[in-house]
Amino acid sequence: MRLITHLRHVDLAVPDYGKQRDFYSGVWGLTEVAGDSGISFLAAEGSPEQYVIRLRKAEEKRLDLISFGAATPADVDALAERLRAAEVRLVSEPGKLDTPGGGYGFRFFDLDGRTVEVSADVAVRRHRRLEAKESVPVRLSHVVLNAPDIDATRAWYETHLGFALSDTLAHPHMGQVMHFMRCNPQHHSMAIARGPHASLHHISFELRGLDEYMYGTGRLLRAGVRMIWGPGRHLAGDNTFSYFMDPHGNTVEYTTELEELDEDAWHPHVYDFSQPEVTDQWGTANPMNELVAKESFNDVDRGVFVAPPV
Repeated sequence: MRLITHLRHVDLAVPDYGKQRDFYSGVWGLTEVAGDSGISFLAAEGSPEQYVIRLRKAEEKRLDLISFGAATPADVDALAERLRAAEVRLVSEPGKLDTPGGGYGFRFFDLDGRTVEVSADVAVRRHRRLEAKESVPVRLSHVVLNAPDIDATRAWYETHLGFALSDTLAHPHMGQVMHFMRCNPQHHSMAIARGPHASLHHISFELRGLDEYMYGTGRLLRAGVRMIWGPGRHLAGDNTFSYFMDPHGNTVEYTTELEELDEDAWHPHVYDFSQPEVTDQWGTANPMNELVAKESFNDVDRGVFVAPPV
């Protein structure tokens, strides 16, 4: 039974907090809605979520947290009990949250040691419909994670959190390189990419439409933000993509028109990643190659929990 409903927010820790905050609240187009000394909560204008990115000042760069939503506190409790019974290590027990919007939730470690949160009853943020040509993020679209064993990580999320496989990318010489995972009819709220270590691959933000996506891409290029791949349109998910680097070397994406699936009729595909039309249907993006791929391997995540030797 699927108890997770959607992706809420991604939390990052960075040494140069001021530069990172200026990037996300400036050219990237998020709105700072709360903060304190060394911490900032940033919302997307069209999203009911209290925030989609949390930034924290820290000595080392790391992925602090990935947060998912659940429908009710009872579902949060049921998921916590399921994980406890499976001997998944909990970081905290279900209880009241003290982040903006409050709510009821708990945290745990995934297979690769990332901290994951699931919450319900978070207050809905007052948001708005974006206007034509307004090229700021509407909402958080998805998050992609690097994992050394993508099949094991995929199985963990399927077994414990009820995610379903939408599609897979494979290469004739490298084998399977990415699994697209869903927790609702959206083609993917998360994907798992094959990398040399556990880390953040990229965070994706939904724009209002094609015009807004292109205006936003152009704004970032004019501002001198480094684009590593795009603009183009993927085959898996049928969404557009423009990938940029934030000031701390995290890959962030502008996208739009991510596919909505009929889950009852959907069967996963295995797409050949070596075919150019798979990576980019339009043929407008710079070619995907090993150098581009390595840009999103990211640094080894210092926040990943390492179990002590048995």
